Amino acid sequence: MDVPLWFALLVVGVLGVKLVRPPWWLIAVLLLGGYLLADSVLAPVIDQSVK
Repeated sequence: MDVPLWFALLVVGVLGVKLVRPPWWLIAVLLLGGYLLADSVLAPVIDQSVK
């Protein structure tokens, strides 16, 4: 069974929020920070370190 990546991330995110209960500002900061880093000059460096 092939599951799309966006759906798997959504399920993991929802379960994480329900089980861990982090503050909403922390979730917003992590999402915004990840979005900004993905579009920055550091993106190739992060890509190489993840692979």
